[in-house]
Amino acid sequence: MQVHLINPSHISFGVAVITPRWLYVLAGATSDRWGAPRIADETLDPIDETTIHPGDVVGIGIHTGNALRGYEVGRIARSRGAWVVYGGIHATLFPEEPFEHGGAHAVVRGDGDMVWDQVIDDCVNDRVQQKYEGGQIGAERFVSARWDLLPPNRYMWASVQTVRGCPKHCSFCSVWRTDGQEPRQRGVDMVVREVVELRRKGFRFIALADDNFYPVTLDDLAQARRRSDPTRLNELTALREERFELMAKLAKLPSDLVFYTQITMEAAEDPQFLEAMQKARIRGALVGVESVTKEGLQDVYKGFNLYGDELAARLRAFKRHGIHVLGSFIFGLPSDRKDTFEATAALAEAADLTFAQFVLLTPFPGTLDFDKWASSPERKGQAVDGVPVTRHWLIPQHRRPKIFASHPTMTAEEIRVQTQLVWDRFYSIGNIWRRSGVVRSIRGRLVFVLVSKLYRQMYANTGIATDSARVQRSRRWARWLGELCRRLFSAPPMPDLTVPN
Repeated sequence: MQVHLINPSHISFGVAVITPRWLYVLAGATSDRWGAPRIADETLDPIDETTIHPGDVVGIGIHTGNALRGYEVGRIARSRGAWVVYGGIHATLFPEEPFEHGGAHAVVRGDGDMVWDQVIDDCVNDRVQQKYEGGQIGAERFVSARWDLLPPNRYMWASVQTVRGCPKHCSFCSVWRTDGQEPRQRGVDMVVREVVELRRKGFRFIALADDNFYPVTLDDLAQARRRSDPTRLNELTALREERFELMAKLAKLPSDLVFYTQITMEAAEDPQFLEAMQKARIRGALVGVESVTKEGLQDVYKGFNLYGDELAARLRAFKRHGIHVLGSFIFGLPSDRKDTFEATAALAEAADLTFAQFVLLTPFPGTLDFDKWASSPERKGQAVDGVPVTRHWLIPQHRRPKIFASHPTMTAEEIRVQTQLVWDRFYSIGNIWRRSGVVRSIRGRLVFVLVSKLYRQMYANTGIATDSARVQRSRRWARWLGELCRRLFSAPPMPDLTVPN
C-alpha cells in the first residue's frame, strides 16, 4: 500500500515559487508504518496516474481555485481502485461536494495534522468513515513538515508557518471563519528548527506562510488595557512577546537568509515591530490594501485601513524599515468607478510599492461576500453549461466568468480590460527597471526584473486574460522564467548549520 498526497492544478509550470507546505505537513503526519508518502504537486508536473494502484490511499487537498481539477484527480484515483480522501479549505466548507463530483470515500474537515494517520488506518482496515473532524488544533500539536521528501531544484522559495488564524473579519476572506480568529502561534524553537533544516538544503528565501504575521495590534492592546480584568491583556502581551522572541532568533541565523510574510496595514503604526522585522531580515510583506477609497474599504469591511495620501504614507513606512511591500488591490467593488483604476495605479506608484497585484472581486466560499452574493435574487437561475454560477469553481476554467456580479456603473468586460491595463502599466519594463533600484548589484536587478515578469505572467495573464493564445504564451514564458529565477534564487547548502541558542 502506498500513500499519495496530491496538490491538484490545471496548469503545470515545471517549477514553482513557494513550496506547498500542507503536502509536507501531512507527510509528517503519516506514520512510518505506511512508508514515505509519494508527493505530487501538479503546479510542477501533472500526476502520473500509473503510480496509483488498488488499495493505495490518495489524499487530495483542495481550495476553491483548484477544486475542479482536484475532483478530476479523485475520479482517476478511484477508478484505479485507490481510497480517495479530500481535505483543505474547500472540502471543509463543502464536505458533500467531493462525494458528488470527486469520487471521494472520505472528507477531512479542518486541520489534518492529528487525524490524517487515523484516516489511513481506517482505509487500510476497510472501516473508513465518510467524514472526519480535524477541528482547530492547538499550536503545540502542529506537525512539522517533512522537507526531506522535497524534490531538488523545483522550488524558488521554501515556506514555514508560524501562526494559524487571523483576528480580522474582512468580508472577502474566509480564513477567520475556517482557521479561527484566535491566533494559534507555533513555538519559537519549532519554527527556527524548520528554518534551519531548509537552509541546510540550500533555501535562503523563505516565506513565513501565515494568515497574519501581526496578530496583535497596538489598538488591540489599548482596548485590552481598558478592561478591568487583565486576563485578555496578559494573553495578548504574551502573544506579542513571542513574536519578538521569534524575530530575535531569526536574526541570529545566517545573514543571507531572506524572509517574506503576510501582514496587515496596522503594523506600519508599530515602529518597534517593524524594527524587529528588519533585524530578522523579513524583507517583504504582502499587505492587503484592497481599495484606495474610503467607500471601497467599507465595501470589504476593512475600515481599519487608511486611504488616499495617508495610505501612501503608511505604505512607505514599511519601505523605510527595509520591508518591501507586495500591495494587493481588488477591482470590481460596488463603489469602484472608471477613474478608480487610474487612481489605484497612481497610488501604487506614489506609495513606492515594490510589487503589486490587482485581482478581480471574486465571491469565494466561506466569505461574507459569497454569502451575500449567492443569496441574491439576481443569482437565481444563472448558470454556465448547466452549472449554477453560485458554484463557479465547477465551471470549466475556459468557460468560467471573470466577473461574477453586475456592477452599478461598468460592464464586466470594462472591469476586466481596465484591470489588465493596470497590470500592464505597473509591470512595464520601464517601471520594473525603475523599481529594481532597490537592489544594488546588476545581478540583483536582473533577478528583480525576471521575478517581476514571472509574477506578472503567472498571476495576471493566466488568470485575467480571455485570449487563449495569450494564456498559452504566458505559460511558456512562465516555465522559462521560472527555471531561470530558481537558479538565481538558489544558494549553496549549509549541511552543518546548527540551531542558535
